[in-house]
Amino acid sequence: MGLLEGTYERILNNKSSLGITAMYAFSRKYDEDVNFLISPFYRRYFGKKYAAGFFIEGFSTIGSVDGKQLYDLDGNLTLKEGPDVIDLSLGLSFGYKWVTKSGIVFEALVGMGGNLFNADKTDHNVINRRAISIGYRF
Repeated sequence: MGLLEGTYERILNNKSSLGITAMYAFSRKYDEDVNFLISPFYRRYFGKKYAAGFFIEGFSTIGSVDGKQLYDLDGNLTLKEGPDVIDLSLGLSFGYKWVTKSGIVFEALVGMGGNLFNADKTDHNVINRRAISIGYRF
C-alpha cells in the first residue's frame, strides 16, 4: 500500500524487551502525510508466557511529515503548504502478543504520542501507533 515497515524486538527477560520500528513511504497514493518514521520502544509484558500476552510500551519517534496547515480565517478554511517537518515525539501504547509453539508471533497494538518541538509547523502534531503484525521469534 505504498509503505515499507519493519520491526526488530530484542527480549531482555521474560517480562521486558527493547525494539525499533522503521517505516518509509515510497508512494503517496494511500498516505500523503508521512515520509518516514523511526521508533525505538521499551515493552513491559504482563502475561504468564515468556515475553508474551498483554504489554504496555513506551516509545519515541523521530519522523518526517508534510508541513500542511489548515487555518480558519473568518469562517473560510485556508490551506498553507509548508516544507516537510521533522520532529521527535514521546508516547505510550498497549497491546497483546500471541506466540505459537513453532515461533510464529501475532501482535496487535494501539498507542498515541505527541510531537515535542515542531507541532506548530504542521497539523500532524499527534503520532498514532497502530499495528497488526505477524512475525517469527528465533
